[in-house]
Amino acid sequence: MTRESVIIVQISKSSIMPLPDAELHPVATGLAKQTVDNHSDESQLKLYAGWFCPFVQRVWLTLEEKGIPHQYIEINPYHKGPELMRSNPRGLVPTLEVAPGKSLYESTVICEYLDEHYEDHSPKLHPSDDYERARSRIWMDYVTSRVIPAFHRLLQFQPSSYEGDGAARLDELRAEFRKCLLEFAAEMADARQGPWFAGKEIGLVDITLLPWAVRFWVFDEFKGGLRIPENGAGGEDEERWERWRVWLAAVEERDSVKKTTSDREHYRPIYKRYADDVAQSELAKATREGRGVP
Repeated sequence: MTRESVIIVQISKSSIMPLPDAELHPVATGLAKQTVDNHSDESQLKLYAGWFCPFVQRVWLTLEEKGIPHQYIEINPYHKGPELMRSNPRGLVPTLEVAPGKSLYESTVICEYLDEHYEDHSPKLHPSDDYERARSRIWMDYVTSRVIPAFHRLLQFQPSSYEGDGAARLDELRAEFRKCLLEFAAEMADARQGPWFAGKEIGLVDITLLPWAVRFWVFDEFKGGLRIPENGAGGEDEERWERWRVWLAAVEERDSVKKTTSDREHYRPIYKRYADDVAQSELAKATREGRGVP
């Protein structure tokens, strides 16, 4: 089982009713639509993508940051077409076709490949130092193995059906997620060196978390917020929360983030299904079963 959120449930030919998750807005919108249009021409390097998918956004951000020419091909992974299935029989997005018959999947694998293969394209997103590069991989894995599961445990939790104090359990899940963010912030370089995880320059550790950070609004809409302390109100954790705020402000101002994010109204019904715990992605199912990112 691979580590992607959009490994889609196979629908048998005899199915009468489509999965509600399949009823997606068909294309990217806003600035993301302009980015798609700018990469619609035929290219050997092809990104099979879903505009809504945070794992796809990791790869998309990497392509935009490095300015790598490519062709963006929009896919609804709940309705797998022949193009995607030829490139990846598992039907996953993101899939990167690097040449006919040669494709890659797994978002972090693709991001590292792009950074290494297109080393003449700046910026370099992984440290050149062996130790620092290995350390970066630790924190990339931390995001996927710790932060994202905590994100979904909170988002998919249903207080009304919990056998016990649902409100108290919701608070516990909030606290668990905030703890993950604090642990991440504690490993960042001093903010005087720059806003990003390693300091001055954005890197793959940042890109690994970025797509979820720009979706934190879903908690305000559906779960009563994350209740991250306001500036100066973080108590003994204020130093780490301040470092987190510096990072998040840089995220929100980054051009590549704006250019790969669609209008919020089209994300809302997708994340409403997660918030109601009826989404049918493999990540949603794994969360319900108490597992991590599949």
